Amino acid sequence: MADPRYESFMGLGPRRIPHWEHWSNPDAETYLTGIDYYAHPRLCRLEMQKRYPELGLGVPESDAPRPRPEEQVDKGRGRWGDAQRDHWQQDVASRRFASLDDILRFSPLQQADFTGWQVVEDGDYSSEEAIYTRYRGRYPQEWGDRAPAGSSASVGFYNTMFMWPMLTFGYENFMMLCLQPEFNRIMKEFAEINRRVFRAFARLPVNFVVCHDDIVLANGPVCSPAWMNRHIFPRYEEFWSILKSAGKEVIFMVDGCIDAFVDDVMACGARGIISEPFTDYKAIARRYQDCFIAGEGDNRILMRNDPAEIRRMVESMVQTGTMSGGYMMCVGNHIPFNVPGEAVQRYLEYSRELAYR
Repeated sequence: MADPRYESFMGLGPRRIPHWEHWSNPDAETYLTGIDYYAHPRLCRLEMQKRYPELGLGVPESDAPRPRPEEQVDKGRGRWGDAQRDHWQQDVASRRFASLDDILRFSPLQQADFTGWQVVEDGDYSSEEAIYTRYRGRYPQEWGDRAPAGSSASVGFYNTMFMWPMLTFGYENFMMLCLQPEFNRIMKEFAEINRRVFRAFARLPVNFVVCHDDIVLANGPVCSPAWMNRHIFPRYEEFWSILKSAGKEVIFMVDGCIDAFVDDVMACGARGIISEPFTDYKAIARRYQDCFIAGEGDNRILMRNDPAEIRRMVESMVQTGTMSGGYMMCVGNHIPFNVPGEAVQRYLEYSRELAYR
């Protein structure tokens, strides 16, 4: 049986439009299954798999009860799913360097090992082999160096290029320094680290590489086209050509409104884009035949929990799906803990009813 995700990634237009959802809503799981997620996380998730297999949710190994958010002593930096975040990246990064001059003297290549740095992709980047060994363990040994044909086997990388300085130095420090001449060296060194990453990924048994970089905000670009054309897009083209020469396809993941940079990302070699509802997906579908696209669903609509409005949203998403064989159902700005379970159920049930080509 064909993998509908593979078919969508490749723009082959499976009749039923599959889902790719960003999910962290344990309370909705309790609502949807009738099983208390916190009392029985494994049983609840097994029931979710049975009732909503289209979500592709994993199952925890243990059914040990989990503390409810109101019972957790450390309130952290805000709730994420069933727990509190233990840090906020801006705070961590701002304490890492004593001054802006210290940042401009920093050498990513000399550091090399970012284990414990809380840059999302923590780990040792001192060599291609170190990176390959760390990631290869995620896949079955029997696959060798090639994923099964027609499977959606993938690897993801959060720090494709733009995220490295943001996460290492903090957003505000990055904004203050990114135009300084000394910053050019820093970007070159991060690029060398990522050459190692993508050479390692080219050897992995995967068919797709999901490359994440938040190069835009909800209202458009963070940095100017000139800066992007100097520091980011040429590196995307280089890195993705390494992957494509190894037979792998690139899915680009980005928050915000990517409209201004869609053509640049696609020209660099992406098979398609997963973003947020601020992006004009119908325009992308018209411009790039059967490219992969996802993220048009909007959690702000789910939050209002108006059945007619949710149905209209799904109908509009399906309309885009008929325009592109690579379309997937996706609430692009996430399904977090505070989205009502009833609204989630409506979205999923309307999708089951309507999401067909």
